[in-house]
Formats: sequence, C-alpha cells, structure tokens
Amino acid sequence: MKKILLFLFIGMAFQLTALAQVDDQRHGNRFEQLGNMLRSPNVYRTASGAPGHQYWQQKADYEIEVELNDDNQSIQGKEKVTYYNESPDPLDYLWVQLDQNERDNDSDTPKMNSSSIQPKMGLGQLQRILWHDMDLGLKIYSVKDSRGNDIPSTVNRTMMRLDLDKPLLPGDSYEFHIEWSFSIHDRMSFIGGRPGYEYFEEDGNYLYTMAEWFPRMAVYSDFEGWQNKQFVGRGEFALVFGDYEVAITVPADHMVGATGVLQNPGDVLNAKEMERWELAKSTFDAPVIIRTQAEAEKLEDGKSGEKKTWIYHAENVRDFAWTSSRKFIWDAMAVSLGGKDVMAMSYYAKEANPLWEQYSTRVVAHTLKSYSARTFDYPYPVAISVEATNGMEYPMICFNYGRPDTDGTYSEAIKYGMISVIIHEVGHNFFPMIVNSDERQWTWMDEGLNTFMQFLAEQEWEREYPSRRGPAHKIAPYMKSEKHLLEPIMTNSENIIQFGPNAYAKPATALNILRETVMGRELFDYSFKKYAQRWKFKHPTPADLFRTMEDASAVDLDWFWRGWFYGTEPVDIAIQDVSWYKIDSKRPAEVKADEREAYEREENYISRIRNASDIPETVVEKDPEAADFYNSYDRFSVGPDDEKAYQEFLSSLSAEERAMLESGLNFYEISFENLGGLVMPIILEFYYRDGSSEIERIPAQIWRMDEYQVSKVFAKEKEVVQIVLDPYRETADIDEENNYWPRQFKPSKFELFKQRAPARGTSTGPNPMKKKK
Repeated sequence: MKKILLFLFIGMAFQLTALAQVDDQRHGNRFEQLGNMLRSPNVYRTASGAPGHQYWQQKADYEIEVELNDDNQSIQGKEKVTYYNESPDPLDYLWVQLDQNERDNDSDTPKMNSSSIQPKMGLGQLQRILWHDMDLGLKIYSVKDSRGNDIPSTVNRTMMRLDLDKPLLPGDSYEFHIEWSFSIHDRMSFIGGRPGYEYFEEDGNYLYTMAEWFPRMAVYSDFEGWQNKQFVGRGEFALVFGDYEVAITVPADHMVGATGVLQNPGDVLNAKEMERWELAKSTFDAPVIIRTQAEAEKLEDGKSGEKKTWIYHAENVRDFAWTSSRKFIWDAMAVSLGGKDVMAMSYYAKEANPLWEQYSTRVVAHTLKSYSARTFDYPYPVAISVEATNGMEYPMICFNYGRPDTDGTYSEAIKYGMISVIIHEVGHNFFPMIVNSDERQWTWMDEGLNTFMQFLAEQEWEREYPSRRGPAHKIAPYMKSEKHLLEPIMTNSENIIQFGPNAYAKPATALNILRETVMGRELFDYSFKKYAQRWKFKHPTPADLFRTMEDASAVDLDWFWRGWFYGTEPVDIAIQDVSWYKIDSKRPAEVKADEREAYEREENYISRIRNASDIPETVVEKDPEAADFYNSYDRFSVGPDDEKAYQEFLSSLSAEERAMLESGLNFYEISFENLGGLVMPIILEFYYRDGSSEIERIPAQIWRMDEYQVSKVFAKEKEVVQIVLDPYRETADIDEENNYWPRQFKPSKFELFKQRAPARGTSTGPNPMKKKK
C-alpha cells in the first residue's frame, strides 16, 4: 500500500512539475503550426487548399409539383428525386432531410432549450414553455421507387433514412418519389423561424415565404460521410447541388417569386406586366415597376377562386425557395456581369413602401457587382429580394425586413438596417449557395465570410456607411466578455452562447484585420478570390480556406488561425515602458552640462529647498575668510584638458563611427506587454516635437521568442513627444487606455438621472423624417 501511495505521490509531483513547465513556457505555443489540427491532405483535398485530382461530390435533381392552400394555410406536394452517386463508395441507404419536423409537436428543439420563470412573463414566453399543438410537422404519404414499390424508410426527427434493396454503386443513380404535405405556421408568432406566413389583418391577406418545405437530400461527402446531424433550429443547412423543375399552383391573383427562371410568363402575367417585364430586361439604370402598388392594392380587396401554376426551372442550385401573395408589388432591372445580363428583382407589399421601391432592387444590383468583383461573376440568371420582416437566404431569392412607419417615414436605423440585411442575404448567394460550405457544422464559414463581404459592399454603397460589423474595434466588447461566455469560432453552431458576435462578427473582423493589417489588401484580395474560385459549386472545409489563403500569398498565417479561430483570448497589448537614449557625443560642453544637471537633480532634496529660506546666512556667507579655492571652483566648466581628450577621441574614430556620433539620433526603447494573450502586429504612431508624425508597423512574429513581453528600439532623427499604440484601431485591442506614452487620462462620465430603458425589441433610433413631415 505504501508503495502504491509513493508511486501516486511521485506521479502527481511529476504532473505538477510538467504543468508548471507549461505555465512558465513563454514561447512556442501561439506560433506552432496547426499541423494535425487540420485534416490531412489527400487525393480529394490538397495541402494547397485546392480540390484534389479525385475530388467528387454528389448530385440530386428534383421535379416537384406543389399546391398552396390559401384558405387553411397548407401545402401539398409530390416530388421525383434522382440521386447520383459520384462517390467511390457503394451506398446501402440514403438520408433525406425533413426540416419542417423541427416544428413538430414532439420536436427536440424546445426540449433542448433551457427555460425559467421570470417575475414578468409574456404570452409568447409561456407558449414557448408549453410548446404547441398545431400539427406542423411533415406528413409523408408515400415513398416509392421508380417502379412504384414502397421503399422501407425510417423517420428520426428531422431525418429520414431510405433503405435500398441493393447498394447504389459508384457512378449509378437512383430515382424515388415522395408525396407529402404540412400546415404552414405563422412565423410572426412565438414559433418564429425562417419560413411561414405573415397575416395582414387590415386586408385579410397572407404573405407566404416557403423554405425548408420539401424533403431534400442530405450531403454525403469525402470528409464526413453523411451529414445527418439533426436540424434543431440554429445550425443551418448542408445541401446537394442539382437541377430543379418546380410547378407551383396558387390562387390566380397571387404573384409568385422563386429560385430559378419563370418558364411560362405568358400563362401567369397579364399583357401589361409582360410588356413591363420585357422593358426591365433591357433597363440597367433604374428598376422598372412591373406590378404597381395601385394594382396590388386592387387585388387585396378580393380573393380569386381560380388557380394558376407558375413553373420555374433552376440549374446547379443547392436548394429551392419561393414566395407567394396577392399583396406583392414587383420591380426589376438588369445588371451586366461577365458578359451576361442578370435580373435583379424585388417583391414587397405596400407596407414596405416607399423604402423598398427606392432601395431594394438597387441594393440587389450593387451587391451582385460588389461580390462578383471580389470572387467570381454571379452565375445565376436572377437575384430576388422579398420583404418579409425577417432575414434569410436561398439560391437566387432571399427574405428581408425593413418597413417604414405607417405614415411612410422611417428612421436611419430602419433604412440602414434594411440596406444591410439585403446586402447580407443577397450576398449569401456567393457564400454558401455557390461556395457551398456545411452550415450545420461551421456557421462562420458562410455567415462570417459573408458578413465580411457585406462590410466591403456597405462601404461602397455610401461613404461613411454606419457598418455594424467589420471594423476591428467593434468586436472588442465581445472579446472582453467573461471566459464562460466565449467559445472559439471553430465551434458547432448549436453550442455557441453569443451566436451573432461569434459566428458573424468575429470571423468578419478577423478577415478584415487580415486584409488591412496582416496581409495587406493586394495579397488578401488575390488569395480570397482564389479560394472562392477554387470552391465555386463545391463543398469546402475550414482547412481549405486556411490553406488557400497561405498558399496563394506566401504568408504564414497559422498563428492567426490558431489565435482568432481556435482560441478565445483577446487582444490587449500595452506600452509598458519607454526609455529615451542618445549617443554620448563626448563633446566637453555637453558632458559637463549633463553632469551639472545630474548633480542639481541629485541635490534637489527637501531639506535643501527649505533651508534656502530658513537659514538666513551661512558661516561662509557671513565670514569670507572661511572660504577657499573650492568655494569658487566650477567643477562643471570645460577646461583645456577636456578639449584635448575630446580631440584625441575623435581622431580614434572611423568615418562611419564619426558620422554616427554626429547624427544626433534619438533612440527609444519601448517595452510591450501582451496582457490579453492574442498575439498581433504592433502598430505605433510617433508624434514629434515639430508637430509631424510617423507610423511604424512591426509584424506579429516579434512575439515568437516571448509571447508576453518584448522590447523594440526605434531610432528617430526627431524628438518624440508622444507614442500611440494601434492608432487606427485595427487590432481589436480591448483596452486602449494602456496604448499611450505618456499615459493619457480621460474622465468617465456618469448621468445624474438615468432614463428608463426602452422596451426590448423597440427601435431606439430617432425619426427626424417624421418630425419634419
């Protein structure tokens, strides 16, 4: 027993020693290469970040017929799916996503979410606790093969497995048919979510945004196999590219917008709308209104008992969404991109005017141009923005918000919020609709990259645009959150506490810092475009992005990915100390002057200061006979011996040494402390006594040998009066007060009387337009 205890004690002592060594280690951690943190390169994905020579991905084609019931808010549909196995693996079963089941009575979503009773509870809060009994899940009526035989299937929440009678071999395809229906929910209610309907009580009409509405194939990939993680609400979608033929039957007075190109406009549009539609195809400077507000308002008053079928065709898309309402105003304009014309369009009810008529389609057109310039020419024929009081993206169509007040006025917050969300959701056509990352696993790969691109597009829309995400300093409040509220960016969507800052803002900020501070615009833009072009219409992973950015730029970024994407440390670099040095010129006058100054500084103590007035007269002052040679001797005066020694010193110097001696340079030794932990470049602005200033940039690699404290000497011809660290706020430093030498102190202000905070969800922005009106 004693031996066992002895071994345990020795083992514990060894572990404690090892931990102490790790804690004491001051270098080699943050600059380690990512190594095995990334997936190993293979024939499918290369070490350069490009698709490998044996890269493959699956394909799924759909033929769908669906009918909207505007009386009971439901849809019923049937589809034929042709699934192509392009993988090298035989497949015994197929996985199909049933996303609508996330809203089923027995959904796991409400069970996973914690809840509590508050002193004040709203109806919606209680409904979320009680959940609902609305029968909203998918009803699957049949699943059959191409011969009409039933396919054995198992539904597990939001996933359905189809068991094949024989393996689907590489290179083969499989056809199956599904019939289904579900009740559409009120997305304005406590259930919320991306799709659903909005009911307008004033005129008794509905506006439908149909997404996650049909059984669709899950992704089978080289890096994950089947992506069949359950859909529980936050983590979005991993989807397969394919072609779609969709027939949508709706009331005859409805307007439909959808993914793809309308195949039968002559059957569903009247002559006036057809004429305007043709005009819009050749109009590039401003939107053409195809169905006007007055025409839409007439349709609101009555409901047609007839039906029309809108047929849409889409090629090489990963999903299909659509919208339908008799309330829709419709406008469109053409955008020239890469030698072809793309139609930018908007659908919106009168409640969205005048904002949407003025801005929406123009913003769509601008977004396509901005994103295309930095990635690849937008490849699809249309891009649609739908006003639907939310924000969500699908191929060629997205749902956005932005309604003015009932009098038509609006605040700046509403205006810029609307423009930003349209840029963001239209931008999602590029990430992830085309550069098709797995949103369920890595939300940041589409939301973060797209938020970064949104920031660039916003700044091109209007100078000094009030962008909410992108600038480095705006992520600082999140990065200095308490540790238990933070997760790395490389975290699964469902496990993030502060979802918006983590998955949207922080990766967008990181990319902006890469572009502006670490790599520079030219290298970054080239590398980022290379990533987008390499993975267009493919399935990239984080490793593919990381490797491509380094491969195309010759910039080692492992330290950056490790710190920003795999860690939670903040940036807090401080100027710890500054020492000022000058070369000792040896000039006798300067030497003696320095000695005099040092002597007077040394002897300037309190007793001497007070004695100057308290002792009226000293003995020597009273009796001159008490004085001798030293009472009048100036030890700091320059004598002949001093001059002789100086000339001998000069003659011993080389020309280079003498030039350096006479340069008059000022040397500033600056000590820096890494308080936050996240290593970053050091950017300094030196302010000189003559009023000029200068920027110095030191790469992050200065921290390689000591990740906590470093010093750097700067030689300056001019005398420095102030030094500012990170003067342009480009590193996301969470404490800017320690970025100054000499220190700057600014008072924090407090309010004597604090007003009551506004209710949650209300707009806090002023509306000067309303006051003016």
